[in-house]
Amino acid sequence: MTSRQRSPQSAPAAREAASGTPAAPTPSPRRRTVVKAAAATAVLAAPLAAALPARAAGAPAFLHGVASGDPLPDGVLLWTRVTPVPEAVPGSGLGPDTEVGWVVATDRALTGVVARGSVTASAAGDHTVKADVRGLAPATDYYFGFTAGPAVSPVARTRTAPAADANVSGLRFGVVSCANWEAGYFSAYRHLAARTDLDAWLHLGDYLYEYASGEYGTRDTVVRPHSPAHEIITLADYRTRHGRYKTDPDLQALHHRAPVVAIWDDHEFADNAWSGGAVNHTEGAEGSWTDRRAAARQAYFEWMPVRQAVEGTTYRRLRFGRLADLSLLDLRSFRSQQAASGSAAVDDPGRTITGRAQLDWLKAGLAASDTAWRLIGNSVMIAPFAVGALPASLLAPLAELLGLPRGGLALNTDEWDGYTADRRELLAHLRSHAIRNTVFLTGDIHMAWANDVPVDAGTYPLTPSAATEFVVTSVTSDNLDDTAKLPEGTVAALAEPEIRLTNRHVHWVDTDRHGYGVLDVTADRAQMDFYVLSDRTDPAATSSWIRSYRTRSGTQTVERASAPVA
Repeated sequence: MTSRQRSPQSAPAAREAASGTPAAPTPSPRRRTVVKAAAATAVLAAPLAAALPARAAGAPAFLHGVASGDPLPDGVLLWTRVTPVPEAVPGSGLGPDTEVGWVVATDRALTGVVARGSVTASAAGDHTVKADVRGLAPATDYYFGFTAGPAVSPVARTRTAPAADANVSGLRFGVVSCANWEAGYFSAYRHLAARTDLDAWLHLGDYLYEYASGEYGTRDTVVRPHSPAHEIITLADYRTRHGRYKTDPDLQALHHRAPVVAIWDDHEFADNAWSGGAVNHTEGAEGSWTDRRAAARQAYFEWMPVRQAVEGTTYRRLRFGRLADLSLLDLRSFRSQQAASGSAAVDDPGRTITGRAQLDWLKAGLAASDTAWRLIGNSVMIAPFAVGALPASLLAPLAELLGLPRGGLALNTDEWDGYTADRRELLAHLRSHAIRNTVFLTGDIHMAWANDVPVDAGTYPLTPSAATEFVVTSVTSDNLDDTAKLPEGTVAALAEPEIRLTNRHVHWVDTDRHGYGVLDVTADRAQMDFYVLSDRTDPAATSSWIRSYRTRSGTQTVERASAPVA
């Protein structure tokens, strides 16, 4: 799928204020957002459709929305999927090659065209297409859309990154992770899509889930069933599941609002994946892990507006002027198998979560960075989370005698807690090179956290913090109150004091709510505003602010903020 692009014209650098939220075509009639979404789509498609005949039965259609991602100062990656004939559903392998045109303009009416081109959609790529558009102006809003014969797509907004040497006053990102289709509706995406101030949004992993219907994280209630209903294993399976997700009107609306910057975690493959397998993979009975991983990767890059990066994975780096760079990690492709909980194997220097090449790349990039902030897109929590009757720091004298992990009894060895040698090496690197203002942005754990990241949690007194971490909760996937089947807030009220007693670097944790974050970055501070949803099973769920935490420049520690930035 090679984009044939004509030379772009010059584009004005001034940012046009975004207005309205384009939404998805053909959404489910049960959703209360449907009427508004359909109306918005019709209006936004009008500039492309004005001179075209009415769509005939069986003509191509854009049923999965449009998207953009990985913004650069001079470009952005555009994505869509065309359904050329009704039987060419995702994963079917059916349907003819179809020419798809794309256009980028400075206005929503698509009259100020700055770039256009075409790309061929084929069954070999599940009829998904990408256009890596270059020659655009930095820090500029653009609008784009696609055509295929008489079919026209919705029009969406995207935004380029600031120039590499630009003095940027501020950046604002939506931050999400862990969206289980069956557990509820994606209201978090809807609320982020309603904002007009996002430079981009970060998806920190578990964009989709691989389990069979009813098998994972729904508090025993399947709100809406997966497709396919069985666990996804083959390329066709992964394509079908991606296609189901992309029909969600709230997800489409957010993709239509701003470019996404995404990394994968385990559920894009299989639960608790590592380089040689996964907890949720049975070698032989479910084929080979090598084949399953290759199928999951192929479907991911077909269906996501993400550039393949180093070694065909998702670890890469983006820059946003002199204010911030964003290092994006792949913590599944190279990691060693998870150790048993409480095992001293977590300290084995021969085990890795990053792989040698990725850790060296990360360390070199952090040391060479000349931006005010170093942000790290991180799929699993890096701050220590230890349990036990004693604080982790007090367990240290006993650890060597008893063969315990140095940082205390780790509860979740799928996180950096299970790979402490890599963590110590990275944090020691930050300290020894005096690398300041490093902020880990994390998903996975289905809870919200605000953490300092001490160099060594197993020492007493606690060593200084080398970085900070903001962890966003799940969009829908079960958190602790769901797992325990208790009223929301019950577990949080009991757990937070105990977690903070045992882990003094944790400033706040909310174990029970679903939602999202908004990260606001200025030269002086990076602040995460945490928002929660009223009810994940309600398609019209409301959103409310719950807490804000920030880290001030030069401090390497977290403090509470009294109000959200906006």
